[in-house]
Amino acid sequence: MPRISAASNAAQRAETQRRILTAFGELLFTHGLPGLTMTDVARHARIGRTAVYNYYADIEELLIAYALDETERFLVDLRESLDSLENPVERLAVYVRAQVEDLSRRHLPPGPAMAAVLSPSSFAKLADHVGELSVLLQGILRDGMAQGYLPESDIAQLAQLIHGTLSSSAARGDGAGQDAEAEARLARTVRFIQLGAGARFDDAGRPVRRGS
Repeated sequence: MPRISAASNAAQRAETQRRILTAFGELLFTHGLPGLTMTDVARHARIGRTAVYNYYADIEELLIAYALDETERFLVDLRESLDSLENPVERLAVYVRAQVEDLSRRHLPPGPAMAAVLSPSSFAKLADHVGELSVLLQGILRDGMAQGYLPESDIAQLAQLIHGTLSSSAARGDGAGQDAEAEARLARTVRFIQLGAGARFDDAGRPVRRGS
């Protein structure tokens, strides 16, 4: 009988963990969090219930792991997209677009609902991670002000207002669609936030410095 190497063991564990997280996310999308059990997750992932408990102690721990995984992957993709642009107003557009698209297809409950089902320590752990998004947005706004594309203002407050607008404008759970109407709605949201932050544009729609 061939021996199972440590590498293949690790790969198998990683694959099982990915199946659990994927199953959990799909169930969140189709059924929501209330009433969701570890047995449901195991059945959907087609693995034994005991195997799920080998990775996560309970639904709360699984929810945190899923949320952190989703947020980390989103941050990696977003940073790659932002790194390809230099103009802060254009970077703001990429940030807004990515956030609306993510919020529209995201399986996670919104913040208040998460706070209601998680312990304070677990919610704080998640909030710290999600806070990286605010830091990223504040960096874009800070660059826009420093380069003269945006007027000086309270950066933290402006970031909070933008995130509030994004949360209310995202059509959660409808898949966000890729049709012309959905794209036009998204484009209007992007431009609304850019203008709200104080950006200005020339006749061709290109960002211009405020002194121009």
